[in-house]
Amino acid sequence: MFDYKSAFERSIEQVRVEGRYRVFADLKRVRGRFPRAVRRREDGTEQDVVVWCSNDYLGMGQHPVVTEAMQAEIEAAGAGAGGTRNISGTTRSAVDLEAELADWHQKEAALLFTSGYVANEATLATLQKILPGLIIFSDALNHASMIAGIRHGGCERHVFRHNDLEHLEGLLAAAPAGAPKLIAFESVYSMDGDIADLKGTIALAHKYGAMTYLDEVHAVGLYGPRGAGVAERDGVLDQIDIIECTLGKAIGVMGGYIAADAVIVDAIRSWASGFIFTTSLPPALTAGALASVRHLKAHPELRDRHQERARTLKARFAAAGIPVMPSESHIVPVFVGDPVHAKMISDMLLDEHGIYVQPINYPTVPKGTERLRFTPSPDHDDGMMDELVRAMDKLWTHCNVARRPAAA
Repeated sequence: MFDYKSAFERSIEQVRVEGRYRVFADLKRVRGRFPRAVRRREDGTEQDVVVWCSNDYLGMGQHPVVTEAMQAEIEAAGAGAGGTRNISGTTRSAVDLEAELADWHQKEAALLFTSGYVANEATLATLQKILPGLIIFSDALNHASMIAGIRHGGCERHVFRHNDLEHLEGLLAAAPAGAPKLIAFESVYSMDGDIADLKGTIALAHKYGAMTYLDEVHAVGLYGPRGAGVAERDGVLDQIDIIECTLGKAIGVMGGYIAADAVIVDAIRSWASGFIFTTSLPPALTAGALASVRHLKAHPELRDRHQERARTLKARFAAAGIPVMPSESHIVPVFVGDPVHAKMISDMLLDEHGIYVQPINYPTVPKGTERLRFTPSPDHDDGMMDELVRAMDKLWTHCNVARRPAAA
């Protein structure tokens, strides 16, 4: 008989040998103390840590306006949504949230999903049902959820080199003029921190009769006068056909959504299995997200502080000779280039300095580009940065990892 257990054991051992076996830190977030948390070690003891890699970019998961809205909604509506929206109906806060999200992105409608991953996979697969013969053009560094949705639909697809509009145009020009086309790309790419040329991509879409599908997961809440993302910052919201975002990063809770013309949203709602057959978000989550979005719209100073913190950390690393990678955004990646060294530095930062940052290894990034990915928030103060830079400087020497020349 087939030895099932050995097959699983071999798969795990392969990951260990390659130096990319992942261990999850046991962390307890403490309300009101973000970005501080409490780590439980394997021996049961506890350690105070500073979290430097959270995607709760603005700390909204800890903000009183969010937690109070969630508590009030539990008191008013209970815990669960009761099932799918098709069977159990929809909660009032979900309806209000979709209206708020549509307004945020200057679209006619929005549709909630249980996560950003599901929103991408379900929408991109469903578009291929609705648009027979669809050809999708996908950026080479698109998120795994986008790749999964594109593959799931089974349509003709072409991958263009990352942020290479010349390559994209060549692929578009070679496609049948009358075929439906979709360009799928992101605004902020979360591992390198670079930002797509939205205006250039939109111009190509118009030239070749393609729709645009923009993932703003790592930008929503963080860019633009009201925080709607890079498309708002660049003044092109009205020229993007479908925008996909998450509620689980800068908004601080959980879930995902798309925003688009009402007819597009209605068609996805009517055809997407990933929406139709899954339980709805609990009312406490939709109420918390609603409060968060309304707060973010009205408080640009959070975005200003967030950008300043990112710039400051990049400059501090560069001055210390730490190989911070070029980044246009709030993402601060530090190059290591080896999975074993990346994990070693991460472990030592945590164990010896109470600094938590996860190593980013293959398959999240290509082999040989392993890194530490820092995401400073408005709540990471100068003292925390002092401790981080001192620890990184010490460990870079201790682990004999390549440096860059210190700034003059």
